[in-house]
Amino acid sequence: MRENRTGRARTRAAVGLTAAALAVGATAGAGPAAAQPRPAPAASAAAADCSAAYRIEQKLSSGTTWRMCWRYDSKAGLVLENVSYQPKGEAKPIKVLNSARLAQIDVPYDDGSVEYDDLTGFGFAQGLVNLAPGECPGGTIRTIRVPDAWDPQHPDVNGLCTTTRSRGHAYRMQGNSANKVFQAQGKDLLVYTVNQVGWYEYMTEWRFQDDGTVNMNVGATGSLSYQDYDAGDGRGWPIGKGAKAYATSHSHNVFWRLDFGLDGSSKTKVEQYDSAVTAPARGQRAPTARTTRTKVTKELAGDYRTYRWWRVVSATGKNKDGHARSYEIVPGPTTKYPGRSFTKHDVYFTEYNKCEQFASNNPGDCGANAGKSVDKWVGGQTLTHPVVWMNVGFHHIARDEDQQPMPVHWQGFAIAPRDVTAMNPLTPDELAWQNGHWRPRS
Repeated sequence: MRENRTGRARTRAAVGLTAAALAVGATAGAGPAAAQPRPAPAASAAAADCSAAYRIEQKLSSGTTWRMCWRYDSKAGLVLENVSYQPKGEAKPIKVLNSARLAQIDVPYDDGSVEYDDLTGFGFAQGLVNLAPGECPGGTIRTIRVPDAWDPQHPDVNGLCTTTRSRGHAYRMQGNSANKVFQAQGKDLLVYTVNQVGWYEYMTEWRFQDDGTVNMNVGATGSLSYQDYDAGDGRGWPIGKGAKAYATSHSHNVFWRLDFGLDGSSKTKVEQYDSAVTAPARGQRAPTARTTRTKVTKELAGDYRTYRWWRVVSATGKNKDGHARSYEIVPGPTTKYPGRSFTKHDVYFTEYNKCEQFASNNPGDCGANAGKSVDKWVGGQTLTHPVVWMNVGFHHIARDEDQQPMPVHWQGFAIAPRDVTAMNPLTPDELAWQNGHWRPRS
């Protein structure tokens, strides 16, 4: 019965759009903290134009401003472009990304019966749902005209939330005495959509922190499919009373595609860092660690291991200390799925190719023998305009607590600024003089 997912997804999404549209219309005048939907634009505008309807600009209370353009793709859903970051003390915005978006959600079932490519094969973008005002507290809900909408009578969906949230301590430092404590509470710009595919609802979340970090997450929620309560082969998990209904286990392999444009240039560089720890030598009190840098000049399929990380380095920009600006890739928890060649690696660095848009089942014609998945595009080209593909996996073995509704399970990663600014961008003025070789104030 799982093979009918296409029909179920289209039917459920279309019904959801209509019902949610009525709900939003009925509650749009809720209290002052409720987000208000914006009118739909007359027609889709290219992100390059970045008219007011497609511009996101937010100055956070700490003084940091994030700017970007958005558009909505018929397969990838929300796409963010021309993303820049301007902390206090910087005279102009620092460009970070040319574009950022999802690149696939691959869902293979443990019993081998089926495998879904939710972005390119199962209407992820068309499953955009309306957001109720209470889902975007203190923010704005923008209207998206969905390309190839399943319900042509209702192509406009109030589905993009932009708001701000606190994240707790950004830092805390106690001075020489307990009389002075430096602390700040961090603030984030949150941008998100919800897309329904079959029984699942995917929350695509982008968090832009005031310290320059960007968190990219997908949260799966909604319902377990009762039509999948048939895992009688020993691979599933019993749901409900006794051991009659077995939920079929499956994986969610989520890919993101990042095109960096640090300081306005696509000619970024990639570096890999590895550290080796050795036992203490005679006379030493502790083990030693040595870190080495490898310049990644050719396309690469990379895997995380202990003490390994990558950064994308600006070819043109430096901070006020004269250090090259860069962003470090910070992995999140992952369960790599070994069943497909394109899911066997954590990160791919490929040379930019306009037609290479999706990590698997790519619909574009990239030329003879190019292949349809990201692993086939790692062919040894020199990296002059690298594109980063991140793969984060989650093996979903259902539990009783997954019903009903199913709690959100998150998977994602982050990119963190490394030498983008000369000091912590949230440094209080009182400490701004302490850069580099610290000494007591005379």
